[in-house]
Amino acid sequence: MITRRNSLKTIAGSVAFPYLAPTSWAKSPPSETVNHASFGGAGMAGSDLGQIQNHPNVKVRAIAEIDPGRRRQAEQRFKDANVYADWREMLEKEAKNLDCVNVSTPDHLHACMGMSAMQHGLHVYGQKPLTHQIAESRALTEYAKEKNLMTQMGIQIHSNSEYRTAVKIVHDGIIGKIVHAHSFSGKRWGDANPRPDRKDPVPAGLDWDGWVGPAPFEDYIKGYYHPGQWRKRLAYGTGTFGDMGCHIYDPTFKALGLTYPISVRSEGPEPNKDNWGFDAKIHYIFPKTPFSKGENLPVTWYDGSARPPKEVTDLLEGQKLPSQGSVIIGTKGVMLIPHVGKPSLYPKKKFADHKIEMVQGGNHWHEFVDAVRGTGPKPSANFEYSGPLSETVLLGGIATRFKNETLLWDAPSLSFKGNEKATALVNRKYRKGWEVKGLG
Repeated sequence: MITRRNSLKTIAGSVAFPYLAPTSWAKSPPSETVNHASFGGAGMAGSDLGQIQNHPNVKVRAIAEIDPGRRRQAEQRFKDANVYADWREMLEKEAKNLDCVNVSTPDHLHACMGMSAMQHGLHVYGQKPLTHQIAESRALTEYAKEKNLMTQMGIQIHSNSEYRTAVKIVHDGIIGKIVHAHSFSGKRWGDANPRPDRKDPVPAGLDWDGWVGPAPFEDYIKGYYHPGQWRKRLAYGTGTFGDMGCHIYDPTFKALGLTYPISVRSEGPEPNKDNWGFDAKIHYIFPKTPFSKGENLPVTWYDGSARPPKEVTDLLEGQKLPSQGSVIIGTKGVMLIPHVGKPSLYPKKKFADHKIEMVQGGNHWHEFVDAVRGTGPKPSANFEYSGPLSETVLLGGIATRFKNETLLWDAPSLSFKGNEKATALVNRKYRKGWEVKGLG
């Protein structure tokens, strides 16, 4: 069958854009309208949809939203779009006439939706973290690369001037070779209490089985999972680190040229049976990079009330730590990167005459759309970059279950050396009826 998308590929064969990444096959003419669909109709999905729709060459064709209240919101806001309760039905009926999607749902659904869309040949803008399980991130990254699909993870600050400037400061050697780095967030997506021992009626029109999807099934409890509270739950969210780690680690990850860590060690509280803990302190050791001083590069994450030690904060000469951000320590100086704000350099006296040249920012969503259209380069937070970033963040979550144990990570085999219990958490089997080829 000749579909609209196949037609675009055929037309594109004679169109050359020398500044495009060589892996791109999406080379439709600049005037071509991109037909887009969304997994999710309100909340983060509504925000992503609004940004994507603002591109002059985008038409929102379809939306899948499981919550009836949010579904009504989507129907009112996007009157020309077909709105579905079941995302699988949306793909079945709409995929042949679509070019791309955004996946902006709870974490546990990211992988099955993203992979299913890519298996229909669709380009994917996927919210952070890329997936709930480490093995899922690797699978999506490899599939997107194999099929030459345009991808972008929803770490929108990645494209802001402030974060791009921080990356350039390190790459230009302004603070020298990097010795170590510290990233932190004051958010507290956890719950020290056990799951309530009750089962509540499912609201009318809400397909609870569909909301759970491929994850382990739990009975509906009003206000406990949906909306919003799922981030605290082991089965469906990824805690504070999953929520904010991909954002805040991003400029450090990019600036330092990080890939996969060698080891990870948690010294903070462990999660309980159902929920993530608070106040994480997670130590990573990465292999050396072109920007590091030693053979290994230590990077530490803190959340909740945990913060970098005094010997680190003293380097900021009285500057109060922001609630979220990073401190990168080099052989020639120190950089503080607030989330989100202009980076600052220390010692102040040394850098008093140094003018920070701000790098121009970009539109993170439109960068994705332009890549899909073939009128722009490969997105900068594509899955080849954001997949390893997500894996690193998710490794921290596993480490919190093994307090004070140094877990040695073997990235090629997706396993922890000598620790079968930790390795068992790298992936999980999908619930019957929700299997997706290549996942679970």
